[in-house]
Amino acid sequence: MTDPKRHHLALRALVTATSIVMKDIGQGLLLISHNALAVLGLGLVAVAVVFGTQPALRNSVEHHALAWLTERHEARLDSGASDTLVSPEPHAAQRVSAIDMQELPRAQAAVANWLSRRYKVAPEAVARIVQEAWQLGERARIDPTLILAVVAVESSFNPFAQSPVGAQGLMQVMTRVHDDKYDPFGGQRAALDPLTNLRVGVQVLRDCIQRAGSVVDGLRYYVGAANLGDDGGYGARVLFEQEQLKAVANGRAPMQRSPVREPSAPEPAQPASATDEQVALADS
Repeated sequence: MTDPKRHHLALRALVTATSIVMKDIGQGLLLISHNALAVLGLGLVAVAVVFGTQPALRNSVEHHALAWLTERHEARLDSGASDTLVSPEPHAAQRVSAIDMQELPRAQAAVANWLSRRYKVAPEAVARIVQEAWQLGERARIDPTLILAVVAVESSFNPFAQSPVGAQGLMQVMTRVHDDKYDPFGGQRAALDPLTNLRVGVQVLRDCIQRAGSVVDGLRYYVGAANLGDDGGYGARVLFEQEQLKAVANGRAPMQRSPVREPSAPEPAQPASATDEQVALADS
C-alpha cells in the first residue's frame, strides 16, 4: 500500500474515533444534567415537604434569613454614611410642607411669588402656606388675603417665631391659652408646625371677627387691644398688607408705602394684655 493511501486511512480512522469520543462525551453530559436536575427537583420537593409540615422550622429559617438581610442592609447604610454626620432618611422630604409654585392657580402663584421675594421665604414653602390660606379662607368665610396679611404682620412668615408673652408660630396664637385647639393635632408642640398653626390661628381670627362684628374690631380682639384706646397701628398694618396682597392677586402693582402713620416704636405681636383678651375669647 502506497503512503498516500495509508495516510488517508489513518486520517479517516482519527476522524471516526474523534466523532465517537465527542458523541460519548455529549451523551454523558446530557445524562449528568438530567440526573442533576432530577436530584435538584427531588431536593426542592423534600424541602417543600419539610417546610410544609414543620412550621416552627420554617419560621426559624425565615427569621434567620430576615436578620441576615437586615444586617447586610444596615452595614451597607453604615458604609455609605461613614463620611456624613447623620444617617440617611429617605422619607425626610415627606415631612416638609412645600409644593411646587406651578401647582397653584394664577392668583395664588402671584401672591406666593411676591411673599417669597418680600419676606425672603423659600417659594415652595410659602406656596403651601398660600394654598392652605385659600382653603381655610373658603371654609371659614374669611378673605385668604386677610389671613396672609395677619401672618405677614405677626411673624413675617417665620413658623418658629415667639413673642415675649408666649404667642407662637405663623399667626402668633397664645398656645397656652388655646391649648384645647391643638389637642386634635397632637398637643401644644403642633403650634410650631406651620399648617397646624395656620389652622388654629384662623379659628381664633374667625372667633374674634364674629365676636366683634367686623374685621376691623376683630383685629383689635386678635391683637389683644379690644379694651385699649389704641391698637398701636396693628389693624392698619394688617389691612394695608391685605390691600397689597389683593393687588398682587389681581395682577396689579401693590402700593409701595403705607398711607397710615406707623408707630414710633415697633409693637410686640401680642402685647401683655393679649393674654386676658384671648383667655376671655377662649372661655366665651
